[in-house]
Amino acid sequence: LSHKMRALLRETAQPVAVVTSLMPPTPSSAPPSAPPTRPPTFHGATLSSFTSISMAPHHLVAFSLRVPSRMATTLADLSATGAAATATPSAHMVINLLAAPQMHAAVLFSRPDLHPRPFEDPDVQWSLSRDGLPMLHGCLGALSCRVVGAPWALNDLAALGDKLTHKADGARNKLDVGDVGSELFIAQVMSVEDVPPAEGAVDDTLRTLPLVYHRRGYTTTTD
Repeated sequence: LSHKMRALLRETAQPVAVVTSLMPPTPSSAPPSAPPTRPPTFHGATLSSFTSISMAPHHLVAFSLRVPSRMATTLADLSATGAAATATPSAHMVINLLAAPQMHAAVLFSRPDLHPRPFEDPDVQWSLSRDGLPMLHGCLGALSCRVVGAPWALNDLAALGDKLTHKADGARNKLDVGDVGSELFIAQVMSVEDVPPAEGAVDDTLRTLPLVYHRRGYTTTTD
């Protein structure tokens, strides 16, 4: 089933997006005389599972993230913190829908092991939204969103409320060593941002075309 499903989905084109957020301060192991926490830092991750799931009565989008990952942990923590807040909800993240010329950004934000500081790359232009979150210049558009509720662990169907999973199938819900789990996030769109154009763009036509992932590679559509 997995082989057939992967083969089929390789033939479908998926939109590519980069989710950006602010990682909260983390405890420091420095001596007591040093500042007690490390400052918050920006973080981003490439998404290949982004989709819109509702336009009314709420504007909702969904995406999945591999776990463990810094972005999944960050968004889960922000969601839990926001649930207890009484102030007007603010965005937890910006979802940047990449344009055709932004394959380089997609690669940078997909491999934090190889590119630990993508925001310092000279080819990645960005600025802050009204909520102080990074927007990537030159993308098709950007959505400021807040996470709605806790993420859903996709390796445990029983936890999702499935009543029909057989006991034999339940054993397969547990991840084996070396497997990669994922969590599903649902987010409410708070605003559509005005994204600045990328400076030095050679072909402005490509700026209006989406970056998509198809047959294990990045490509685009024809206008």
